[in-house]
Amino acid sequence: MRILVAMPVEERHKALLKEAAQKAEFIFCPSAQVTEELAQSVDIIIGNVKPQKIAGTDRLRWMQLNSAGTDGYLEPGVLPEGTLLTNATGAYGLAISEHMLGMVLELKKKLYLYHQNQLAECWKDEGKVTSIFGSVTLVIGLGDIGSEFASRMKALGSYVIGIRRTKAEKPDYVDELRQMDGLEDCLKRADVVALSLPGTKETYRLMDTNRLACMKKSAVLINVGRGTAVDTEALCDALEQGRIAGAGLDVTDPEPLPPGHRLWKAPNVVITPHISGLYHLQETHERIVGIAAENLAAFLEGRPMRSLVDRSTGYRAVKQ
Repeated sequence: MRILVAMPVEERHKALLKEAAQKAEFIFCPSAQVTEELAQSVDIIIGNVKPQKIAGTDRLRWMQLNSAGTDGYLEPGVLPEGTLLTNATGAYGLAISEHMLGMVLELKKKLYLYHQNQLAECWKDEGKVTSIFGSVTLVIGLGDIGSEFASRMKALGSYVIGIRRTKAEKPDYVDELRQMDGLEDCLKRADVVALSLPGTKETYRLMDTNRLACMKKSAVLINVGRGTAVDTEALCDALEQGRIAGAGLDVTDPEPLPPGHRLWKAPNVVITPHISGLYHLQETHERIVGIAAENLAAFLEGRPMRSLVDRSTGYRAVKQ
């Protein structure tokens, strides 16, 4: 069995993976250097190899992504029928939820304005601020990332409403649990609207002109899932016209956001270049490798794997 590891790994990570599959042949190659010939000559891929390099393979049995998103891998003709796909759900919640919290505080406490004033050497009071305590937070998407963020907001005294795609029991870290048919009503109540959604047909421009219009004028929007979940032009209109208080975006549409795009200069917006996850936090890296090693052992032993993706929906399979 040939296993291609195409994500960054240190020697201790290599040892962990080899321990899980002692009889396998491992090829360690950075994703950018993986050729189509190599990608199609292995049984297992651990890491995000470009989908076009995989398309047409008839050998691949399982692919473990180092991302939570599955963008591109579910397109027809990329993965053979029957190939298992797992993602790194469970690795990113800590890092990204803290990034989200930082954005909320930056917007609510006007820290971005004070930073601008600092650069201009301007000593200026920017006026009243708002608090997380006593606020209402709407979390759209209660996967690993959304759940971690909901827990942090609730701990800081916010009333948390969670929205899930499917019906489920209410977890302790939210005060209310709703489904998508209640989205507009929830938007009208929320002071913080947070999106942590995958890029699917159902989530494409979920926050459009009409739904942005449901938000309070004093509310802020946070998006860390996929930029396509928000209609960028509609968001720019809402910000420029003062119809919402601000936005914190780690993802955009288009991405990368090109120079000269109106979103760069929209008022009260904080933008980071899709870096809330990645490997910037060492713990995230350790968790990704841990998930891969655990799943590798499970795959070889015929046991259920973590974060198996339902290829028909792009979401994590509930039953594994």
